Amino acid sequence: MKKILSLVLIGAVAMGLLSACSGADSVASADSTTPTTQTGGRTLTVTGIGKITTIPDVAYITIGVHTEGKVVAEALQSNTAQATKVAEALKGLGVDAKDIQTTNFNIYPQQTYNPQGQLEGTQYIVDNSVYVTVHDLSKVGDILSAVVSSGANNINGIQYDISNKDKVLSEARTLAVQNALLQATDLAKAANVNLGPVETINAVNNVPVPIYEAKVGAAMASANASVPVSAGELTVTVQVTATYEIK
Repeated sequence: MKKILSLVLIGAVAMGLLSACSGADSVASADSTTPTTQTGGRTLTVTGIGKITTIPDVAYITIGVHTEGKVVAEALQSNTAQATKVAEALKGLGVDAKDIQTTNFNIYPQQTYNPQGQLEGTQYIVDNSVYVTVHDLSKVGDILSAVVSSGANNINGIQYDISNKDKVLSEARTLAVQNALLQATDLAKAANVNLGPVETINAVNNVPVPIYEAKVGAAMASANASVPVSAGELTVTVQVTATYEIK
């Protein structure tokens, strides 16, 4: 009987020791795993500006003929005659037919009233507008005088532009990127860090277009001299935001 009890006690002690060892192994395994923290790279962000000032080489003019009549056929006939003379005047000054585009043609009735507010009748309005591209800017003044003398009585304005805008924008972008790099280099030096490669670049183009509003009146229509106009200059601006790695 005593021998049996001894064996039971020995077995219990052995099981206890095994249990203790297993627990110790579990604790050791848990303690041996150390979490790691990843740190993102440091960056420096700057905004660079590139500007190119140039002289426009193309102009766009919207020229219109407005006529009125008590009979729609008369208003249309009058408008057609004046618009034809305007087109001939444009071609006579070297404007190519492909550079004359009709952009608006409307015929609509308009009721007329006397000073007492009573309805007198109906007039018919005809509007015909063309969009003209002028490549020789020295002729813009002559064109304005010629079309008004030929019957044009509605000129909305002159818009100057650059025909090869992509080339100018490319030059401005290059200047903007160079300006951003210069700023980043100066800032990195001042902060005593090393400038790494560029990570991101975002660009915004800004091309302002000046508008010359031409006022058409009887004085202009009767004038023989060229209308004074000035194309001025256009400034193309590109802004880039660049982010660089710093070490």
